[in-house]
Amino acid sequence: MGSINCGGGVEGVFGLADVNMSSTQDAPAPVVEYSSAATATAPTTALWGISSLQWKSGIAAWLGWLFDGLDMHLYALVATPFVAELLNAASTSDRNVNQKSSIIQAAFLVGWALGGGFFGRLGDLIGRSRALGLTILVYAFFTGLSFLAQTWWQLMIFRFVAALGIGGEWAVGSSLLSETWPARLRPWLAAILQTGVNIGVLLACAVTSSMAGLPYRFVFLAGIVPAFVVVWIRRSVPEPHEWQAARAANRDKPPKISGLFEGPVRRITIFTILVCASSLTAWWAFMFWVLQHVRSLPDVASWTAAEKTRLASLTFFLMIGVSIGGNFFAGALARIVGYRWGICLMFVGFFAAMFGTFIVPRDHVQMLWWAPAVGFFSGVFGLFTMYLPPLFPTLLRTTGAGFCYNIGRLAAAGGTIFFGAFAKVGKGTNDLRLALFYASFLFIPAIIGALFLPELHDRKVANG
Repeated sequence: MGSINCGGGVEGVFGLADVNMSSTQDAPAPVVEYSSAATATAPTTALWGISSLQWKSGIAAWLGWLFDGLDMHLYALVATPFVAELLNAASTSDRNVNQKSSIIQAAFLVGWALGGGFFGRLGDLIGRSRALGLTILVYAFFTGLSFLAQTWWQLMIFRFVAALGIGGEWAVGSSLLSETWPARLRPWLAAILQTGVNIGVLLACAVTSSMAGLPYRFVFLAGIVPAFVVVWIRRSVPEPHEWQAARAANRDKPPKISGLFEGPVRRITIFTILVCASSLTAWWAFMFWVLQHVRSLPDVASWTAAEKTRLASLTFFLMIGVSIGGNFFAGALARIVGYRWGICLMFVGFFAAMFGTFIVPRDHVQMLWWAPAVGFFSGVFGLFTMYLPPLFPTLLRTTGAGFCYNIGRLAAAGGTIFFGAFAKVGKGTNDLRLALFYASFLFIPAIIGALFLPELHDRKVANG
């Protein structure tokens, strides 16, 4: 990690030495004219009149999303065979393999949730750019360490700590962009950001497929690459004007976390938790278990482990590739009907696609068509990035968005284990179809919760 520290230690890279979270005597941080309101006077590019600082914030967040997708899904693509290897199991259909795989994934989701809460709060206290760099450094380093795992519980620890960084990046990056980019471009920016995740997942597929003949642990070495982006972020991406102004104005009385459950913010917090918990549990049950389901289909039982890995990678590749179109479809919906109704309609499609995929048994050829249909509607999560943070006051923005989104991740952690318990295991079978079928119904409470959230132009929350 010495190559990352080019500014005199961690304090030099992240500028933490000059941040006093509690002092009331420090001079206000210099304000960088960085918001959409400053675009008219800031240097701009020829494209859409966006300032260079706004482009830098967009690129930084997009790279964070891309590497999130890479590091997040490397494990999902090799979970069953790698855990079987660590357990010295005779077969990937061994119940113990399923159990330990789901525990590791649950630990990842718990870490994801805790990291979102911790770094979300940190983003409100020390700034979006600083916190963003820290999140990337954490998840890159510990994804790489997964290569060294010798037991399933060591892998669980590495995945848990990596998830702390991955979880934090969402709240920090989405708030950074919601405070810097013009409102007219945000639906498309949401699509582009989510596409960064998708491309990261495709990179994970490509890495896994290209290393199919190597020991499974080698795929985690690719997760180290994001660490080298951190130096550029710290040197090139300043803190948003909106955050700096709010911090200067509220230096004596920074808002408490309990503010999420006071006044008009409380209602938004409760329904946002419902939306995130329901939808993320369904999505992560699908994302984690669909690959194990495809590997265990009766018509591929005689295939070699390498052939099954390639099939899983192809399924994932198609699913995530199609989802890129879903991102822009969701952005178009948001432009036409608003964020709230766009989210509701995408949830309806999500439910229909997932319900239809698992209502009857399907062979691997059919799954290559149906799984991408489910992936298409994952574009809804791109809308979360531009919709959720502005619902909260500025100095509770990353805290609120991170808290609500990551309560959903905690629910998803429990859901991964709960729905995995529905698997029918025995005599070489490992049928997860019913588990995934039942999980599809979670989109119904997600739709109901979204209907009770405000559209952004109707928001009454005092900002600041």
